[in-house]
Amino acid sequence: MAGSGSASENSYVDECQERTKGYLDRINAGFGATFGTTSLTLTPKNGKSKVDRYVGKVRDRYDDGERVYLVVTDRLSAFDRALAEIPFKGAVLNMVSKWWFEQVGHIIPNHIVSSVGDASVPMHSNVTVGKRCKPFPIEFVMRGYITGSSGTAMWTHYAKGCRDYCGIKLPEGMKKNQKLWENLITPTTKSDEHDELISPERIVAEGWMTQEHWDVCSAAAKAIFALGQKLAVERGLILVDTKYEFGIEESTGTIMLIDEIHTPDSSRYWLADSYEARIAEGKAPDNIDKEFVRLWYKDHCDPYKDEVLPDAPRELLAELSRRYIMLFEIITGEKFPFPAVGAVEEWAKAAGLDN
Repeated sequence: MAGSGSASENSYVDECQERTKGYLDRINAGFGATFGTTSLTLTPKNGKSKVDRYVGKVRDRYDDGERVYLVVTDRLSAFDRALAEIPFKGAVLNMVSKWWFEQVGHIIPNHIVSSVGDASVPMHSNVTVGKRCKPFPIEFVMRGYITGSSGTAMWTHYAKGCRDYCGIKLPEGMKKNQKLWENLITPTTKSDEHDELISPERIVAEGWMTQEHWDVCSAAAKAIFALGQKLAVERGLILVDTKYEFGIEESTGTIMLIDEIHTPDSSRYWLADSYEARIAEGKAPDNIDKEFVRLWYKDHCDPYKDEVLPDAPRELLAELSRRYIMLFEIITGEKFPFPAVGAVEEWAKAAGLDN
């Protein structure tokens, strides 16, 4: 049962908590030397005149005509804007995703490749080499609990009186952080500016996706989330909610899971052993995600409307980095391999990808 981790699971979480507290000096030394907006010079392939570059909220995407290169930066994104840079965040996201992609590969193919043409490409902690896919313009948001503070969060809308959420009828009397009666899929449109809630019926009726594509992707999203919850609780965690993205591989027409999976950026994690007690006491669950940073900004400004936002305290950002690293260690069972910073360009050169 979610929220009732075993003693061994809880002791391992506690062990990771204590060990990662010893990383704070290393984390603080990483400020100012992190992966921000790195611009790579890559060699175009397949007759392309240039390598297309797309700068996202967190990931910078390069398309050389043969493969796609996702550089996962240390940018922290929330409220539809970049807030700060978190040391080693990009490496955590990339390596956590890699681990999860391997666990769910039997459910649906994913976009990760390990080679370009016949040449092996050594992996970089912040880089994913992927197949060229056309993304669906929908984010598949899975929720196991009613919670959140963002503009699209289920609790945000429920607290304002909304009882029809993405076409789902919500009952009266629900409490924040309560477990839902079942896992719910609550899609949003995918946008660099502002994601919008949308129902499955509208997605098909308005031509965002075909019914067939929706059926394949939604079934995969539900299966991946259920497996993610199972593996998370075995590690003393609750996978609360997450989002998935899917696309069609251009060369084969195969639907694939793309982007990231079950990272602390795309997902919300709570500590399982303390969940029930804290809810009974009217407290928020212990979390390992960026929610506490979101709440700091909401307490100190209007992050949606204010043109200039205050700088979050350095210790707050360092604590977020520690929590991300701790999540990596809890999930994978491995100690975090602190990467060398500022080496994406050197990686491209060593892999023979630059001009």
